[in-house]
Amino acid sequence: MIEFQDVHKAFGPKRVLEGFSLKIRDGETVVVIGFSGSGKSVALKHIVGLLHPDAGDVIVDGQAVSTLDRQGLTAVRRTIGYVFQFAALFDSMTVAENVGLGLRRRGLSAEEIEDRVREALALVDLSGTDDQLPAELSGGMRKRVGIARAIALRPRYILYDEPTTGLDPVTSAVIDRLMIRTREHLGVTGVVVTHDMRSAYTVGDRIAMLYEGKIRQVGGVTEIQETEDPLVRQFIEGRPE
Repeated sequence: MIEFQDVHKAFGPKRVLEGFSLKIRDGETVVVIGFSGSGKSVALKHIVGLLHPDAGDVIVDGQAVSTLDRQGLTAVRRTIGYVFQFAALFDSMTVAENVGLGLRRRGLSAEEIEDRVREALALVDLSGTDDQLPAELSGGMRKRVGIARAIALRPRYILYDEPTTGLDPVTSAVIDRLMIRTREHLGVTGVVVTHDMRSAYTVGDRIAMLYEGKIRQVGGVTEIQETEDPLVRQFIEGRPE
């Protein structure tokens, strides 16, 4: 389980998280929505220790992330796959080399790395792209390679940072399908940061609205769709006023 416990984070005078608390239960996918700049990606980075809270903490499998030494943090990170907003692929590496990057760092044999890369690419419908370079791929395909890289690690958790940003509706739907497939095939727990409500309703078991540094409302898809909170309704309906 992942749990945010009263997390506070500021960058200079700008307070981003102000008492952010949220539990992500094993096996579920929780979608965090909110206006641009509300701190959604900042919250994600706390899970893997890329940022440290000013107060409060994030608990992963019973361990407070901010208190871990390098060895402990490495062990936690081994349980987590991170899908970055713009895929974060290395342009000089082939698709297979990008997907196998984390596996090489773990010291797996060449044969095992090849098997895992093949399996991960098949799961995201990219079999046969092993030798291509990122520049040869569409934006949607690059996103899928990013998901394959996370899958190859066989994590307990996958964190998705704006997985459908910049994609057309059809490609976005493909990414949604892959997130659902990943959960079903691997049994992973997911945290998805997005402002794409169509995607949120498709992939989320629960949806949490982050506003002014804390959770404004959290609930199932139907509960959020039928909310009477005027601010949450304004966001999910895309109304400027």
